[in-house]
Amino acid sequence: MIDAHFGESPALSIGVEEELMILDADTLEPVGAIEVLLRGVQGQELPGLLKTELHASVVELNTPACADVSEAVASLRELRLAADRVARANGLVVAAAGMHPTAALESLPVVQEDRYLEMIRDVGYAARRQGVSGLHVHVAVESAERCYERLEAVLPWLPVVLALSANSPYIEGRDSGMQSVRAGVLAELPRAGGPPAFGSYAGWEAWVERLVELGVMADYTRIWWDVRPHPKLGTLEIRVADQPTALARTELLVQVLRDLVEHAPPAETPRGSYAQNRWAAARFGLDAQLIAPDGASLVSARELARQLLGAEPPEPEAAAQREAAPSIAADLVARTLP
Repeated sequence: MIDAHFGESPALSIGVEEELMILDADTLEPVGAIEVLLRGVQGQELPGLLKTELHASVVELNTPACADVSEAVASLRELRLAADRVARANGLVVAAAGMHPTAALESLPVVQEDRYLEMIRDVGYAARRQGVSGLHVHVAVESAERCYERLEAVLPWLPVVLALSANSPYIEGRDSGMQSVRAGVLAELPRAGGPPAFGSYAGWEAWVERLVELGVMADYTRIWWDVRPHPKLGTLEIRVADQPTALARTELLVQVLRDLVEHAPPAETPRGSYAQNRWAAARFGLDAQLIAPDGASLVSARELARQLLGAEPPEPEAAAQREAAPSIAADLVARTLP
């Protein structure tokens, strides 16, 4: 049995992870300087943690478990400011987007920790290309069964969340024509994209345990789906969104995801429909035509976003990146802090 802690945190409490890029202050190219930032915040009282990610040019910001969205966003604001202070004191800056607009993905340095080196050995080329950044939102749930039921309930809406969050139109200096290149790069990993249908938490758990026993993966954290159970934390973890540049966009997305976990009606989404909608949202953003959650019609991502927000959705940040060319990286730095 997988060690699980569902129900130990208040239901619908929230934890948020943001992945920021570490850049040279002059060239605005990525720098493998995560250790500089980690040393720089040692001894500081912060509402959360700065952590490593696969690439040494990325710093992950982790909030603690928060009672509501406002508390989580306040924590992220302090963490962003702390990372920025240390970066600027060392000739660096931090920036936020789904991926760096000009850097060659395979050129990014890897953190020399066993878990990351193992990933590079096992996954190979696709792992080296994972120079992308996402927003991960953990929402506490009451039980393992509730976790799986909520996973299925939120799944048909996740392409809409991807459309709202799209923030990676460029790859290696080229306009890809996509709104989210990150979505496609992530899908190169094994066990990525939409989760298979297991029917129950017990079905998911049995599948994980079998793959671990066979030596396919070390544990369930080697699953990179858009949404997954996280039993160690007692949460449903939603990973579909590109990393926002503006903290206000992070707040919008965290609120949407928290509300979906609470209110989305029970559903069973055909995985073929999910795969089509995920691609369409990554390609066209809010202009995508998506298979409706009931499967009976096509509807624009913009209209579905209106249903989620109760208001007109803001344009994806990918549009702002395109407007900022040719000084895209400088614009991302400027818009990263509150």
